[in-house]
Amino acid sequence: MSIFLHVLKIIVIVIAILFGVTFTVYIFNLDMKLTAAIEPWLLKHYDKIDRDQHL
Repeated sequence: MSIFLHVLKIIVIVIAILFGVTFTVYIFNLDMKLTAAIEPWLLKHYDKIDRDQHL
């Protein structure tokens, strides 16, 4: 029973940490800030790609 409680405690701690991380990302809108930061690199990459333009 002691092993079960120890494993359960670890699972609860991991879930709490994951919730804290995702809550922080949500509150500070970090996902869109990261997207805005890497957008120039993505645009530079996709502008290099040759496109087949059927005229």
